[in-house]
Amino acid sequence: MKKVTLETKREVAKIGMATSLFLTAGSALFLKNKTMKRVHVGAGIALIGFSLWHSSLYPKEKSPTKKLEIS
Repeated sequence: MKKVTLETKREVAKIGMATSLFLTAGSALFLKNKTMKRVHVGAGIALIGFSLWHSSLYPKEKSPTKKLEIS
């Protein structure tokens, strides 16, 4: 079995975000339809999930605090 690389996970997360964003935006045009309303809500939840997953795939760098110098 192939090991899934970090780059592959990042690509899958990006594709998931793009797809769920497309579904959320597209279904927003048909919110009077009960089925499309459910698709809209589900796609919005998926977008949040893919966004959180995508952000977790990148390292958290601690930025050094810079002191302001007043001249």
